[in-house]
Amino acid sequence: MASTVIPWYKKKAVSQVKTDYAYHHSKHVVKQQTERKSSFQSARQVQTQATEAMAEPAYTIPASRQRTAAETEEYQRVSSNVGKGLAVIQEELHRMRIATKAQVESIAIQKEVKDMMKKRADLLEEIPKMPDFLVALRPHTVWEKTPVKLFCTVEGNPRPIVKWYKGGVPVDPLSAPGKYKIESKYGVHSLIISRCVVSDTAEYSAMATNQHGTATSKAMVTVKRPSGAGESCQLGLVPHLTEIHPSKLEVTLLERFPVSFGVEGSSIRLSCTMVVVPDLPNVPPLAQWYRDDTLLKPSNLVEMSLGGGAASLTLPQLAKDDEGLYTLRIFTKDGTAEHSAYLFVSDAPASVKGAPGAPMSVKAYDVNSDYVLVAWKPPNTVNEAPITGYFVDRCEAGTDTWVQCNPAPVKICKYPVSGLGVGYSYYFRVRAVNSAGISRPSRKSVKVTAIDAAESQRLQGTDEGVPSAPGKIVATRNTKSSVFVQWEAPTHLKNLLGYYIDGRVVGAKEWFPCNHKPFRHNRFVVHGLIPGESYVFRVQAVNIFGLSEESQESSPIAVEPALGKGVDYATPSAPYGITMLSCDGSSMTLAWKKPKHCGGSKVNAYYIDKRDADTLVWKEVNLAAVTERICTVDNLTEGTFYEFRIQAANLAGVGLASAPSTPLKCEAWTMEQPGPAYDLSFREVRGQSLVILWKAPVYTGASAVTGYFVDMAKKGSSEFVTLNGDPVSHRYLQVTGLEEGSSYVFRVRAVNSNGVGKTSELSDPVCAKALPGTSEIVAGVDEETGDVFLSFEACEICETSKFEWSKNYKPVGDCPRATITAKGRTSRLTFTNPDKDDLGRYSVVVTDTDGVSSSYTLTEDALNTMLELSYAIRHPVVPLKHNLNYEILEKGHVRFWLQAVKLSPSVSYRFIVNDKAVTSGEGQKISHDVASGVIQMTVDHFTRANEGTYTVQINDGKAKTQSSLVLVGDAFKAALKEAEFQRKEHIRKQGPHFSEYLDFTVTEDCTVMLTCKVANVKKDTAFHWYKEDDEVVPETAPNVMSGSCALPLPLFSRKDQGVYKAVLSDDKGKDTSVFDISGKVFDDIINAIARNAGASASELVMQCTPEGIRLQCYMNYYTEEMKTLWKHKESKIASSEKMRIGGTAEMAWMQICDPSDKEKGHYAIEISDGVTTHTRSFDLSGQAYTDAYEEYLRLKAAAFAEKNRGRVVGGLPDVVTIMEEKSLSLTCTVWGEPTPEVTWFKNEQEVASNEHTRVTFDGGKFASLVINKVTTDDSGKYSINVRNKYGGEFVEITVSVYRHGEPIPEPKLGQPRTAPPPAQPVLPKSPPPSKTPTPSKPQTPAQSVKSPTPAPAATPGTKSPTPPRSVKSPTPPRFMKSPTPPRK
Repeated sequence: MASTVIPWYKKKAVSQVKTDYAYHHSKHVVKQQTERKSSFQSARQVQTQATEAMAEPAYTIPASRQRTAAETEEYQRVSSNVGKGLAVIQEELHRMRIATKAQVESIAIQKEVKDMMKKRADLLEEIPKMPDFLVALRPHTVWEKTPVKLFCTVEGNPRPIVKWYKGGVPVDPLSAPGKYKIESKYGVHSLIISRCVVSDTAEYSAMATNQHGTATSKAMVTVKRPSGAGESCQLGLVPHLTEIHPSKLEVTLLERFPVSFGVEGSSIRLSCTMVVVPDLPNVPPLAQWYRDDTLLKPSNLVEMSLGGGAASLTLPQLAKDDEGLYTLRIFTKDGTAEHSAYLFVSDAPASVKGAPGAPMSVKAYDVNSDYVLVAWKPPNTVNEAPITGYFVDRCEAGTDTWVQCNPAPVKICKYPVSGLGVGYSYYFRVRAVNSAGISRPSRKSVKVTAIDAAESQRLQGTDEGVPSAPGKIVATRNTKSSVFVQWEAPTHLKNLLGYYIDGRVVGAKEWFPCNHKPFRHNRFVVHGLIPGESYVFRVQAVNIFGLSEESQESSPIAVEPALGKGVDYATPSAPYGITMLSCDGSSMTLAWKKPKHCGGSKVNAYYIDKRDADTLVWKEVNLAAVTERICTVDNLTEGTFYEFRIQAANLAGVGLASAPSTPLKCEAWTMEQPGPAYDLSFREVRGQSLVILWKAPVYTGASAVTGYFVDMAKKGSSEFVTLNGDPVSHRYLQVTGLEEGSSYVFRVRAVNSNGVGKTSELSDPVCAKALPGTSEIVAGVDEETGDVFLSFEACEICETSKFEWSKNYKPVGDCPRATITAKGRTSRLTFTNPDKDDLGRYSVVVTDTDGVSSSYTLTEDALNTMLELSYAIRHPVVPLKHNLNYEILEKGHVRFWLQAVKLSPSVSYRFIVNDKAVTSGEGQKISHDVASGVIQMTVDHFTRANEGTYTVQINDGKAKTQSSLVLVGDAFKAALKEAEFQRKEHIRKQGPHFSEYLDFTVTEDCTVMLTCKVANVKKDTAFHWYKEDDEVVPETAPNVMSGSCALPLPLFSRKDQGVYKAVLSDDKGKDTSVFDISGKVFDDIINAIARNAGASASELVMQCTPEGIRLQCYMNYYTEEMKTLWKHKESKIASSEKMRIGGTAEMAWMQICDPSDKEKGHYAIEISDGVTTHTRSFDLSGQAYTDAYEEYLRLKAAAFAEKNRGRVVGGLPDVVTIMEEKSLSLTCTVWGEPTPEVTWFKNEQEVASNEHTRVTFDGGKFASLVINKVTTDDSGKYSINVRNKYGGEFVEITVSVYRHGEPIPEPKLGQPRTAPPPAQPVLPKSPPPSKTPTPSKPQTPAQSVKSPTPAPAATPGTKSPTPPRSVKSPTPPRFMKSPTPPRK
């Protein structure tokens, strides 16, 4: 099926009906084919089955299956039916082929239509077009309290802007929140009027405008009362249609006149082009022109023309009287087509610079035969001088001569003109006068004839004076070049004639007039503004007495489209959380939560519906808007369950209804506990804290509410935690200890004397997280005014946001104690006269934001600090860095000084001492330094006469201050003592002196050094040390030229206590420094030694002894005065027979005598230096203790053996020299347990007892070897061996025998020495040893028995079969060491 599509732009005329039909037809074809889809699929299945059946091959019937006649008849019957079924299937297949072809063609058509529509849309975007209503408004008749929706469809390029009017007045959703809702979606514009009332009966119009023109569509809305009286009210059809023209013409306005601007004296032409169908030259359409809803008639000042497809209005001689809203109304077949635009007429240039504009609306009243009362309207004065009066001129008709009627200017806008000729006709005009000159004359009045007229209108005002100033003025956005201005009427109208509106660019000084003719209504659209600029406006009221005072200025407003980027305001989302707060059996009090989305403007109204829970019909509760989120619903039936729903409204209209509440039973509450709190909200949400607020219960129970409990749970959890142990009396609570990023829910329970009441509804989840950029309230003082204020800067804000301040979470409002201002993102609360009553917690919340808020607690200390600063700012003083003070200088001079923050060169000051002004002079000097701000007075000789009060008074411009210093009593005595000390110090420092007096230091090796520093010395300056007045001479002489001297005190201990003195002297003088080492000074020195010793202390080392186990700690120096403490298993050890504590200069030790298992464990030594405790330890347990104990037993046995072995106690000499023939007795005392055996040897050969040599051992104690009549053969090396089971000792004696007369030989090792004086002969039976004197031996081996005679030198090469004398024990002792490293 072929089709030809003609492009729309090639057609001369395209019917919208045809377009709509094509569109709906296309939709119908698609729908029809969709409905056939299922039947088509089923037909395909049947066709497939039939084809398969027809394709089966024929076959021969076997003999076994031959049919009878009856069977054959039945078979033929069935075959006939099958054939008919196949015919039906073939017919269906044919039908399906046709349907498929139609569907394919339909799809092709749809595709072609889509392509053409796309091309059309592209072309529409390129081709400009004035607005055109595709679907016009239609009239409606509705019942009262029901909604009505007017809608229309508009096209145009660029997209038109549609405005709605009711009776010619713009529909303002703000004037009745929730009443009107304006929508614009996909080119369909609608006006929804909710809950119509009789006064809504009117003619409504939608005006579509773009840069190419304006189109209007109108419809009548009639609202009837439900009583059935059949009466309807038709109100406000302005302007009133003067006549009905039964036109059969279709008229469409094309190009339309815009808002126009003219100047007095010039001309202007307003024109609209149109298309008239049919276009009959002899039957033009009926056109009417209106100015401010007043029908205009052709005259010499108004020229009208209609024809040639255009209607025009020409004003050849413009005056300010011509300013107003001009409307062209053309009657058409469907009603009227009209267009309106405002004409502004400004003043012509004044003949004299600064002269006022011309008056206007000159009219004659009270026309009589001898006089006429002339009245007029004053001009608008913006930047000119005030008008001082008016001149009235008259001109007789038929002449051009004007005569001034009043010799002096009249001050009011009316004047009775007398002296007229009866029957003569006159014109009148008025001129305004001010200090600069006279204005141009006004337009002349209409012609008036001076004759009696009893019915003439009289204009005699009963009130005198100008009206009061208009009230609050509000400017709102309208278009990109206009602003909608509204204001409140004056309190006193006094025959009001209208208003003048003035505007000013923000930042400019001069105002400009927005209208030049008084405007009667309280709202006005100011056109011709510059897009993007910000303006403020003011209004003046006008009557015959002149202009009122200017109103207050409006808030600045930027000229931008009202809808902002082409996006309409949206209606708010639905409220939620409906809860019952109270019920008395016939009414319920409900509360709910505000919508989550406000739609871009503030929610200012709520509407409540109700219904029985068992019905579906909703009934309205309130006709008037409810502004709060709480409402009491009356006239309910007790015992009935009700459901409620709520709608919110803003300037865009009424939003969606909430979900129905849960069924609530109307049953009187009689419980004694309180009802639920409600309206839970949050402020100051931070990462770990927030503040929750709520409202008090409506139902309080049997007694007053005394407090509240707040419960909290994490989001999604049912485990609530009560945050306050005791009920809080206020309705807020700061919650702390939250986890940042976590969400929580809260609930509140009220408490009274009867118990805890119902829980509130759960709050919305709140996330513990601060908003990005959150700041806190800052307290401060204004640097210029001294006002104390709290300031807050919001991190986010919108145009509708407001700063709401509260104290202790109660709104501050209009409080005389504080004022609130806001500028941009910052708001400031300024205290009027702050005192203690202003203390408390202040908070601020920014509305229409995501919870921007903060708080600040004003404390008494903070307030006092700010009050001091405020006083300083309001009472300027010279700020001081330092108040008056004094200091003692060298030589004992006293300087009194103060320092200002800043001084000017013109500063003046004076010093007052004891109420007497002093000046610079002998003994005192006064000066100041502007750069540093220092003012000072120096007193050279400070004596007892200087006691008193010192004051400095400063004047620096307007600022002044003073500072005083009271120097009496103890304070003066201290200053005088210091001054005298400094004088003496000055004298002392003239000779050698100590720049630093004696003090002590401790070196690393713990040597105490007494040090001092000297000054003003020379080579012959003497320096001496003394202790207790006894001179101390150090090893190194002091060197005074080095500037310092030191006296070392090594191995410091208590013996070094005393008074030390250093004396410095020469011919210039003498100085002494004294240092007393006792008491605290001694303790400080010991602590300093302990600090070094403790730092150098080694770990504890174990050593075994015959007495027990010893623990040793090596350090640089140890003295018993150090604070040391030994511990065993954290228990303090005191010195005892069991535990002995001691030390040497190099170490501290602790001896465990006769150890046992009880002494096992951890040992430690603590060395304290008064600040730090140095601890060293050793673990004496386990294997360490076992090894130590074994070593101790071994050493103890060895010591026992050493103690009890055989030994020579004394009596034997080392060398004996004797003369021949003498008797020699070698006797000694021996000891041992058990009694030792004694053996004598000569030259390593045992000596046997005989007559010549007799050996004796008496009492197990005395051993003797007696040689009778010695000979030279008796010379040799004798020895005695004393031994028992524990060991013994071997002692040698060298014997030299010389002949009579020979010299005594020198004692030589291995050779006879020179004998000492002869020994006394041996007495019989005398066991004691010889008393022969012997020289002292220079060196004797340790632990050997000493002999009173020197021992001869050992013979070289001689070997002894016995151990040497010095050997005491067969095994030397060993040392057990701890596993820690030994002392370094």
